[in-house]
Amino acid sequence: MSSVILYCRSGFESDCAAEIQFHAEQLAYFGYAKALADSGFVEFNCYSHEHTQALYQSLDFRQLVFARHWFLALEELQLDENNRIASILTLEQQLPKCGSLRLEYPDTNEGKALSSFCKKFSRPLEKALIKHHWLTAKANSKLPAMQLFFTSGTHCWLGYSDTRNGNPQHNGILRLKFPSQAPSRSTLKLDEAFMVLLNQQEREQYLVNGQHAVDLGACPGGWTYQLVRRNMFVAAIDNGPMAESLMETGQVQHYREDGFKYQPERSNVSWLVCDMVERPAKVTKLMLKWLANGWCQYAMFNLKLPMKQRFNEVQQDLTLLREGLAELGLQHEVRAKHLYHDREEVTVFARVSR
Repeated sequence: MSSVILYCRSGFESDCAAEIQFHAEQLAYFGYAKALADSGFVEFNCYSHEHTQALYQSLDFRQLVFARHWFLALEELQLDENNRIASILTLEQQLPKCGSLRLEYPDTNEGKALSSFCKKFSRPLEKALIKHHWLTAKANSKLPAMQLFFTSGTHCWLGYSDTRNGNPQHNGILRLKFPSQAPSRSTLKLDEAFMVLLNQQEREQYLVNGQHAVDLGACPGGWTYQLVRRNMFVAAIDNGPMAESLMETGQVQHYREDGFKYQPERSNVSWLVCDMVERPAKVTKLMLKWLANGWCQYAMFNLKLPMKQRFNEVQQDLTLLREGLAELGLQHEVRAKHLYHDREEVTVFARVSR
């Protein structure tokens, strides 16, 4: 019986499970989730094999907030420790011809211990799969990726992922190097948000040299740094001090004001970014105000989540934003993701066109 395997941050399994359950029911594919606390993944099964496959094929991965990556698992395997490859090749389950191979594991301490094993096992397995015509000799991104997701050296799920409807990064994690010039590690959150929530074409179109931006709650400048390095002019709003290195660029004006009370002096602000620590509903209403008033065209912001019912909180906030923009007749797009560099928060991108 096939399953959908979803990767998530350790500790967020129940939220990931609630989310896939919600979307499955919206599509009338009923089933159940298995979510072990702190395991770093969720297994979802529909009550019929056909519905599981239909769910995977019909749901847009970008709708999932808490899942880092997902794939359709066709078999759960217990491998012979002395001949793992033979255990895989004797499967009767027919996989589609695949154009790449991914050996992955949960983002937990136990999972990371499998990193060395997966690296060593990958090459001989790849040769065997090519020989048996399960895998193309040359990588082909137009074909599915074969997936093996290990929870131990002898236990894994085998299946495939749609390369157009998932996360291309290993383990669903975009690794970024912390820039030494940035004033805080929070800078990685906005950098990752631009890379994950926008595709390449959107980055080229939406992130343009010379744009004006506003950073609410900017101190000490981690998010402002990402705007400056993309050649934007930034109004940094915060009662606290900004990093001198950013002020010396000549691209930043610092306003010692409350981010919830500030109103832009310019009518040409393209980007609003916000990482303020406040109730998520309050931040959402503030973002709605900026977008509705035409004070910005694009917004990237974080919602700090409660300890429980985090999926419900995110659903409520995103619904508030979408319905508020729709009521005003504004064409809009809203996306959200629990990023690798996020902790107890999710990052939201919103865009309006007039």
